[in-house]
Amino acid sequence: MRTIDVARHAGCSVQQVRNLERDGVLPPATRTSTGYRIYDEAHLRSALAYRALADGTGPVEAKRIMHAAHAHLISDLLALLDAAHARLDTERRELKLAREAAATVSEEPIDDVRPSDTMSISELAVALGVRPSTLRHWDAEGLVVPRRASPRGPRRYFPDDVRDARIVHQLRMAGYRIAPLQALMPELRRTRRWDEVMTTLAARDARIDARSRALLDGAAALSTLIPPTRATSREAAVGTQA
Repeated sequence: MRTIDVARHAGCSVQQVRNLERDGVLPPATRTSTGYRIYDEAHLRSALAYRALADGTGPVEAKRIMHAAHAHLISDLLALLDAAHARLDTERRELKLAREAAATVSEEPIDDVRPSDTMSISELAVALGVRPSTLRHWDAEGLVVPRRASPRGPRRYFPDDVRDARIVHQLRMAGYRIAPLQALMPELRRTRRWDEVMTTLAARDARIDARSRALLDGAAALSTLIPPTRATSREAAVGTQA
């Protein structure tokens, strides 16, 4: 195949194919007597594998995986794939917890606020399992701002502030960035727009599914590029006895 043939089948540009070869994602191409690159099915499968892996785990990690595959470092290759799937599994479990927590927190009434119910920054940090510096950052960004129970008293978090902190914490774990939260939190305080929160979390869930599917497709393409796994001596002995 010519460079343009690989580009068309892999859904990328001619320059991208050349860049992938330069970066070791594709095996070195053979050259004609006049210097033109000649590619084969292994190059196309490598390009397809890389594109899927990049969608699943990012281009930097995808290149590491492809380098391990071409070097036939099978244990390293499998370890990298396992780590990528483990990260997605962690994200999926954290997202599930975030959705459950968001649903629970959204139904908590905040009534009868009393000064005795307030918390210090260290107390709230322990309750949420975050660092005090995280709460100070949220304060600086206007997400959760502590107040004073008296004009000269120390700043503390009232029950509704604690509730906001729990919401921010869960949404940050679910992938919300600071800027969207700055726009969303005032709306949540006024109108409790939990439909928007749940829609965002559902979109996050869909992105995780898409990345997981991309990793699956990438692994399938990789399996055609690496040699079959050899049986261990113990497995070979068992097979011989059978």
